[in-house]
Amino acid sequence: MKIVGLTGGIGSGKSTVANMFKELGVPVYNSDERAKHLMNTSLEIKNQLIELLGEEAYEGDKLNRSFIAKKVFSNTDLLAELNNIVHPIVRKDFIDWTKDQDYRYVIQETALLFENKSEDLYDSIILVTAPKEERIARVVDRDKSTKEQVISRMNNQLDDEAKLDLSNYVIENIDLERTNSNVLQVHASILTDC
Repeated sequence: MKIVGLTGGIGSGKSTVANMFKELGVPVYNSDERAKHLMNTSLEIKNQLIELLGEEAYEGDKLNRSFIAKKVFSNTDLLAELNNIVHPIVRKDFIDWTKDQDYRYVIQETALLFENKSEDLYDSIILVTAPKEERIARVVDRDKSTKEQVISRMNNQLDDEAKLDLSNYVIENIDLERTNSNVLQVHASILTDC
């Protein structure tokens, strides 16, 4: 079974592309969703986050996402420490998940694939791109964030130029019909390599 990474900057449309692959029957693991789940359910993560950020990191048993976002998105060192806590546990969860899949390849959707220097863990990498202003508009609309908040989060990610040479496939996600056509081409190419 091939392991394919699907990545792209905030607002690029990774989830849209991931859903197109799901519709083709490809198993897709959403690292963001699983990380949120694990941050709420894993005592190992919870204890380490409280040690890192203080008791306010949780409200009762629930992750205090707004508190954590305020703390880490303006502090790259703190963000790196948070990622060092969460990402290895998500990676183990992903590996366990792959054992239950029965398809020629699986996709791990992960925003920080290159930032975490994990490109060597994948047989192929798909990069989803979109123009910066389009991405900002999508995230402002989706998350009800300010433009400044979105740009701050973007600044914690590598820009697309740095990711292009490291990716096997690039899907530009502007027009959904064209995006879907590109997904079909990438899917066929990956199946040929399996």
